[in-house]
Amino acid sequence: MGWSEGARRMLGHSPPDIVGRAVTDLLAGPEPPAGFLPLGSREWSGTAVLRHRDGHPVEFTLLVDPLLGGDGAAQGFVVTAMTGRPAESEPDRRLREWAFAQSSIALSAYPASTSPGAGAADSASPGSRQPHAVAEGDEQAPTATDEGFLRCVRRVAEDARPMRYEHFAPAPPTASARQRTWIVELWPVRDPDTGEVVGVGTAAFDSSEHHSARQRLALLNEAGTRVGTTLNVTRTAQELADLAVPRLADFVSVDLLDSVMCGEEPTPGPVDADVVLRRVAQQFSAEGAAETAVDLGETDAYPSFSPPARSLVSGQPVLSGADDPDFVRWISQDAARSALARKYGYHSIIATPLRARGTTLGVAVFLRTDGSEPFQQDDLIVAEELAGRAAVGVDNARRYTRERTNALTLQRSLLPRDLPKQAAVEAVYRYLPAGTGAGVGGDWFDVVPLSGTRVALVVGDVVGHGIHASATMGRLRTAVRTLADVDLPPDELLTHLDDLVIHLTSDDDTVDSRFRDDTGEIGATCLYAVYDPVSRVCTMASAGHIPPAVLLPDGTVSVVRLTPGPLLGVGGLPFEATELELPEGSLLAFCTDGLIEARDRDITLGLERLCEALASPVPSLEVTCDAILKALLSDSPADDVALLLARTRALHADQVAAWALPSDPAIVADARAQASRQLALWGLEDAAFVTELVVSELVTNAIRYGAVPIGLRLIRDRTLICEVSDASSTAPHLRRARTYDEGGRGLHMVAQLTQGWGTRQTATGKTIWAEQPLPVS
Repeated sequence: MGWSEGARRMLGHSPPDIVGRAVTDLLAGPEPPAGFLPLGSREWSGTAVLRHRDGHPVEFTLLVDPLLGGDGAAQGFVVTAMTGRPAESEPDRRLREWAFAQSSIALSAYPASTSPGAGAADSASPGSRQPHAVAEGDEQAPTATDEGFLRCVRRVAEDARPMRYEHFAPAPPTASARQRTWIVELWPVRDPDTGEVVGVGTAAFDSSEHHSARQRLALLNEAGTRVGTTLNVTRTAQELADLAVPRLADFVSVDLLDSVMCGEEPTPGPVDADVVLRRVAQQFSAEGAAETAVDLGETDAYPSFSPPARSLVSGQPVLSGADDPDFVRWISQDAARSALARKYGYHSIIATPLRARGTTLGVAVFLRTDGSEPFQQDDLIVAEELAGRAAVGVDNARRYTRERTNALTLQRSLLPRDLPKQAAVEAVYRYLPAGTGAGVGGDWFDVVPLSGTRVALVVGDVVGHGIHASATMGRLRTAVRTLADVDLPPDELLTHLDDLVIHLTSDDDTVDSRFRDDTGEIGATCLYAVYDPVSRVCTMASAGHIPPAVLLPDGTVSVVRLTPGPLLGVGGLPFEATELELPEGSLLAFCTDGLIEARDRDITLGLERLCEALASPVPSLEVTCDAILKALLSDSPADDVALLLARTRALHADQVAAWALPSDPAIVADARAQASRQLALWGLEDAAFVTELVVSELVTNAIRYGAVPIGLRLIRDRTLICEVSDASSTAPHLRRARTYDEGGRGLHMVAQLTQGWGTRQTATGKTIWAEQPLPVS
């Protein structure tokens, strides 16, 4: 019915050639199927191949619009033909806009800038987005005001490569997540004909719930490495509070039963509502906020209706908040807690019991303040899981505390609490258990008074730590004291101790393998020294132990040269004694290898540093001990440390009187007279009667049963000591004298009249001694 000039230019036909002919005559292809032309009032668009006047085919995009009559029926059609991509029909355009506007994800399109050197975001103002429609609630999606988002837009436009961007925004009050999170996909938009990047398309997906879930999983995963890092109850509780703030709550407190703090075993199952708890940890999210209703270290009892008490009674976590009358009542009835709630806006709480192995240890309270949304069920699950993991750490620390307390109690009972009184040396000590393990170990020391004012100084070391090492140490220390009472020389004492260790190893299968050496024996060392203040000679022997250091009065410091013996329990090898004459005021330093040996130094270097510290001028032995420990030890020593310092004293000539006696019974009376005269010189006439009787009995026995030479010695110190020596090694013993026996009563009288008596072997025979207290002036 009509043919335009544009149609003539496109197909070469003039209007007279076309008007009046069938449309199908223009088709270059086969007859179109039925329905090719629209019926009724519908619009139609599509493609068709038409024949040019010169015969070649031309592909067109056809847009067919109906010509409507008054009744709305189609009277004809206007066909618009164009080459290239088809134009969008109005219905398609509206459909596209509706789909775009009603999309469940935020969609945006940014045109690329055409100005030289400019990025895509230079023209990406909110008004330039083409077209932009998003789902309800997208007002927090990334926009052109987000600099990070704009940088991604520029990169996509410049690099022509897709990217992903994560956008964070505060969550609205009605949201379940603490933070709104968007994942934005960006891709370059290209011209289909030229391939040129003409814009950037974006699609923003709300991933808040997924992000919150990832954060919760990350928090729980981090709890495995950050909570329970130490075997300390308070530290473990604080680690829980530090981890949960601010990622889960704005304030966290941890309250524990007092029995847990002491390492005791709490009552299994839930606890009563009125139980008293102690605040051991707390943390705040607000900088500078440190106000609580209960201070650290203080105790408190939660009322039965409060969320913490309800969780303790039920054994289950409790989620509560401002809409719970019990929560409001709990907050309002305590003035301090009410003031804090008004100041910080506490509105939501999770209280979860700390339970481990069926035992309730305490309660953890999680609070949120103004600016944070209320806790949700997902938060309750996370809080319960965190509390469960912390409870296991607290229970482990509690059990460790109990075991360590028991071990320390055992060790304190095995080690000397106070050094015994004696006149030979001035002694001080330090004992430091290792910083790891059970906190106790196998190092030991001892000071044992011996006859004749002598003293034994002992230091030893059992391999390993813990209660087994302490038990082994206790057995060895008891054996040393028993052997010291026999008054054996150092080398002989170590030989007997070595035999004892061999028997312990073979007879006791309960000895832990950690306390045995490579040969399967109990790994132990010992240094035993005996100092005589009369002769000022120190005799010592070592069973694999490090030698002592000595500081002489002239300031000379050296390590004592000992002949080292084997470790205890090896057997079959001798121990050799070393004698060292010491001037009065010499300072001996005995120690275990934990003091001088470390990862960064060997024993030789450690002994050198010990000598340096020992030579430093200090006012007292106590200060010297502390100075040595400070100079040689780290903050947390890896091994037990025992240090024993002993400054020697000497008995002068006016305190000792000695006589050589012939083997003649007639000399007994003369010996009594000499002893009486000496007591008179000392002003001890009141002790003359007992002393004369003791001298008479001991000298008589030496003449009758002993061998020459015979000697008598009196020593005046803290007590009065009478000693008679002879060349016989046969030791006397008490026996019951019958009615008509002429002898056998002498030693019995000596034992009754003195506070102690005994015998010791010497290099030339034996010495019998008796000790009595000095008369009270």
